[in-house]
Amino acid sequence: MSVIAEFSVRSEDFALHGALTAAPNMIVEIERIVATQKDRVMPYFWVSGGDQSEFETAFRDDDSVQNITAVDDVEDAKLYRTEWTENIQAVVFAYVEIGATILQATGRGERWELRMRFDDRDTLSEFQTYCDEREISFELTGLTEQEEPMASSQYNLTSKQRETLVTALEAGYYNVPQKVTMSDLADELGITQQALSKRFHAGHRNLITSVLTVGRPDDK
Repeated sequence: MSVIAEFSVRSEDFALHGALTAAPNMIVEIERIVATQKDRVMPYFWVSGGDQSEFETAFRDDDSVQNITAVDDVEDAKLYRTEWTENIQAVVFAYVEIGATILQATGRGERWELRMRFDDRDTLSEFQTYCDEREISFELTGLTEQEEPMASSQYNLTSKQRETLVTALEAGYYNVPQKVTMSDLADELGITQQALSKRFHAGHRNLITSVLTVGRPDDK
């Protein structure tokens, strides 16, 4: 069974340490990673949260990336395509050699938070051994077996939470004006309004935590 591992790593042990520390208010999120050949991995970054010009100057001087290209500019966020150079052996190994999937990678200041999916615990162990041998310091902060469908597990949703949110969306609960009430939804799902309210609260919290924040809310 595949496992999802959550890591915390210092930016100086991973990537973009110069850029992130020069502009500590900026948030860098890896949208996706493309492997074009064995030793060439191209990440796409969304950058937001502060002074874009200050960050970009440090970004272009950062020795962990090269061939930086601005791809898109949406409100206060910019999308960049670049190539890794140094300090990313672990990511290249995970992505290319053992086929791990990076579900989320967010950097701010001196820390990166990563969520990665591995085929099994043996593959995760292989990754950890690789990092230890090269003195790449990853702190494992969470480990779960992927018992839920990918669409749920990627955002820390249980199957019941996902069912509730999808049912609410399809029934028009989020429309303005609403097409159904909480009472209607509770009846359709066969649960009480109190149980429905708890599922909404937990589901919305997990989505916000996974998509819109860096790290875990309880860390602050």
